[in-house]
Amino acid sequence: MTTNKIALITGGSRGLGRDMAITLAKKGTDIIFTYNSNLSAANDVVAEIGALDRKVKAFPLNTANSDGFDAFFSNVSDYLNKEYGTPHFDFLVNNAGTGIYKPFMETTEDDFDEMIDIHLKGVFFLTQKALKLMNNGGRIINISSGLTRFSFPGSSAYGAAKGAVEVFTRYLAKELGSRKITANTVAPGAIGTDFGGGENKKNEQKRHAIANLTALGRIGEASDIGGVVAFLCAPEAGWINGQRIEVSGGIFL
Repeated sequence: MTTNKIALITGGSRGLGRDMAITLAKKGTDIIFTYNSNLSAANDVVAEIGALDRKVKAFPLNTANSDGFDAFFSNVSDYLNKEYGTPHFDFLVNNAGTGIYKPFMETTEDDFDEMIDIHLKGVFFLTQKALKLMNNGGRIINISSGLTRFSFPGSSAYGAAKGAVEVFTRYLAKELGSRKITANTVAPGAIGTDFGGGENKKNEQKRHAIANLTALGRIGEASDIGGVVAFLCAPEAGWINGQRIEVSGGIFL
């Protein structure tokens, strides 16, 4: 048996998820993470976390396709039993996702379904299955977006799906209280990663505009988010439950 805490992070090979995985590992947590298709990026994260003397395992998973969840958790359970002698883990971070930048009138039903499948349906049912393996007293952290509080044209489907995740998170907090599992939402503002085609990383005009709207005068970086997720997994955060924590540097105050 192990006394180490174990986190499962979806979408951990790049961007925010990568920083979450590495930050948690630096704080002594062993890591399981998923990646969609970029095996090379996943291997880089495995190597970096391995160098921190933490156990780490990457699994491929398309979180938009719930048909694959049973096989995924069977693989996770087998891995945990082999490495730790128990199939249980402690923290679930629902981070995997993709963006869309389309005006409402141009958003197709396929576009909408993609956003719902990955950001709501996938999160809902992956969490449902994950709870069978989660230890009592664990933590669930769902990644949302600043776009549920403020609105930029072109993100109606994405923002609506993330808004639903925030409501879902409050229900989790209520229903899982008997197991002493907390559930919270972290809502990043605009972050300079490859997310959504890298718009916030490459579009200097947009980066400048966002910086001017933000109290701290810059766009966010992945390193601004991982530490907040790690804090919510820490013992000191055990009384935070059912909350939406926006991490945006003070945009649109």
